[in-house]
Amino acid sequence: MTTAPPPHSPWGISARLPPLGLAYVAASLEKADFQVQILDNYHIRKPIEDVKKEIKRLEPEIVGITCGSVTYRPCIETAKAVKEVLPSCKIVVGGWQPTYMPESLLQHPEIDYLVMGEGEQAMVELANNIVEGEDKSAIARIPGIAYRHNGKTVKIPSTLIEDVDQIPFPARHLLPMHIYNRRVPYFDANPVDTMNVVRGCPYNCAYCETKKLWGSRVRAFSPPRVVAEINDLAQNYGSKGVYFVGDNFTINKKRTAELCNLIKKENLDIEWVCDSRVDQVSRELLREMKDAGCRTIWFGVESGSARILEKLNKKITIEQITRAFKLCKEQGIRIACSFMLGIPGETVEDMKASFKFARKLDPDWCQFNTFVAVPGSALYREVMENGLYDRVEDFVTYVKTKEFDYETVSEIQRRFHMTFNRSPKRILKKIRKEGFLSTLKQGFRYITH
Repeated sequence: MTTAPPPHSPWGISARLPPLGLAYVAASLEKADFQVQILDNYHIRKPIEDVKKEIKRLEPEIVGITCGSVTYRPCIETAKAVKEVLPSCKIVVGGWQPTYMPESLLQHPEIDYLVMGEGEQAMVELANNIVEGEDKSAIARIPGIAYRHNGKTVKIPSTLIEDVDQIPFPARHLLPMHIYNRRVPYFDANPVDTMNVVRGCPYNCAYCETKKLWGSRVRAFSPPRVVAEINDLAQNYGSKGVYFVGDNFTINKKRTAELCNLIKKENLDIEWVCDSRVDQVSRELLREMKDAGCRTIWFGVESGSARILEKLNKKITIEQITRAFKLCKEQGIRIACSFMLGIPGETVEDMKASFKFARKLDPDWCQFNTFVAVPGSALYREVMENGLYDRVEDFVTYVKTKEFDYETVSEIQRRFHMTFNRSPKRILKKIRKEGFLSTLKQGFRYITH
């Protein structure tokens, strides 16, 4: 089960995308002969009373809940509701928050177990143990599990799944696929779906701490496994395009080239988009990607200030960013990119430098995001240790420095989006791509996007 952020929270993902992480765990449980259902309440947003009715109807032995910093409070409320209706049901919580801060969840008696890190293997082992009688000595040997024992928190270090090809395709058949956004701006194709193909990250960006969840060593699905899932999407869901989500899609150039060659060899009629880093692309690789159906690449640029890029420990330079954009344009690959605003130590002038740099780069799509301090990251520690915030909601911080507060950055963000998209050049480009009437219909909604 997923839970939704509080109604008035400024944080959260606006796009309706399926919870692939939960779907992977569900598929692994089905493979182990469990009966599984998924409630994507992040998007469906059933009232808590309706959730109770569903629990009463199904009488599950185990309820798993995905929890992040933004959904911490709704996760606790849901766990309490489940126990109120069905006290015997075991509550297992997985995801970002239990991985980074297990104690924050185990302080609540309604939660029985946590899964820290990758969930597929750990959840299957835990579920098997629970239905067989809950042998605590055996549970204490399951990597990645945390629980209470004699008033203390027990945490068994997690291990990584070495061969990710053994993980079954996400259980999309358990998801309400009709509610998700399958028309994505970065594609000409429709409908499109998302796939995860790479896990782990060797980088140490100050704003991110995915390593605790996925590890620092990159593991990827093999090209044949990726192609098999693309075929599954096409045959069972009518997919015409695939978005490969994950920052390190091109980190292994040889594997990326092998995937491109296999897509061409299999004559897959598919468009695709991926996320990458500007230091992970070359002219030769981009040429192969374009030939295999790549239409757009999303880059996290983050800042137009060299000083802020260094602070973020992104390990990329203004020159590398400029070169990557130039290479993509040469090969006819469209570019989407994102910048962060409101980083501790940043000035308003630094933010203006990001906007100016974005205009110079001239991507096809550009997004300016308000910085969120994520638990477990270096910047989160800096924010909390130095009191660089004016309020904290559970584990979500509203950053405040001498230069700005959250409201100031939100206004800058709104102005940047409006000004960037309002330029005659960009409006003309959109008219050429989507037509005059389509652009006119979107009107104010487009220019303030």
